[in-house]
Amino acid sequence: MQAETEIIAAGGMNANFMSERKETVAPVFAELTTGHFREGRSYVNWRARGTSDWLLIYTVSGSGTVQYAGGGLYTRAGIVTLFRPHTPQDYCTAAEAGQWELLWAHFHPRPPWREWLDWPEAAPGLLTLQIVESETQRQVEASLGRANELAQGAQPRRDAFAMNALETALLWCDTENPRSGLARLDSRVRRAMDYVCLRYADPITLETLAAHSNLSVSRLAHLFRREVGMTVGQFVERQRLNRARQLLELTSRTVQSIAGEVGFENAFYFTNRFKRDTGLSPRDYRRRGEKTAAPTGEEGERRE
Repeated sequence: MQAETEIIAAGGMNANFMSERKETVAPVFAELTTGHFREGRSYVNWRARGTSDWLLIYTVSGSGTVQYAGGGLYTRAGIVTLFRPHTPQDYCTAAEAGQWELLWAHFHPRPPWREWLDWPEAAPGLLTLQIVESETQRQVEASLGRANELAQGAQPRRDAFAMNALETALLWCDTENPRSGLARLDSRVRRAMDYVCLRYADPITLETLAAHSNLSVSRLAHLFRREVGMTVGQFVERQRLNRARQLLELTSRTVQSIAGEVGFENAFYFTNRFKRDTGLSPRDYRRRGEKTAAPTGEEGERRE
């Protein structure tokens, strides 16, 4: 669940906004320009027409104040603010906080990013997310910090590396975007799913998963089925069979070896479950794949 961002009524803004200000220069930024600022009370940034790119600001500590027509909002640790191109940029250190540490990035998004940037809108062109999960906060902050280090480093392809780090940060943000399908999953259920996907070959019990997810066994079973559409046991088996299909297609390992590698203690039981899922025994599944991959035409005839 996304925590509610603190909204400020019109007229209730920081004193920094009330003083006479000089508009901040709005240069044409490159594909990616980043920074890590630790600012005091005097920090003010005002661009009446915004910039031609996107601007992301992540609050590490302290607090900032963002002004928009008719009101504004406070940022604090874990809040990410995003300005669309040509959206007025009007923000400063919150007076009561006295300091504001922020990681920021001016960027031109790659085409696949557009879907990930569909965040809740506080005002036209001003988007915001509060990252609630501590692990997600850690990942977003680390990725943005890495993007900043890479963008200012000496790597020959530093811009590409930095864009990849920014992409990672945006993907982590997407897991807590209420408009994203990823965020609709209860975080405790997602934690259980991650555990299964990383350890599907190990013996997995409901008790183990419940403890990992900080839920009772009955509560996990209920939530998991409601949100994922299958039981925990069905999900575990799905991960094991998916991996088994890959190993049958990509390796020459025996059926018995694959069964043990994906978490089935009994090769006969594995064969039964695999056939029920695919309609083919593991050996027939592999043969079908080999026929599909066989060369065609004159060379294929010679090999036959």
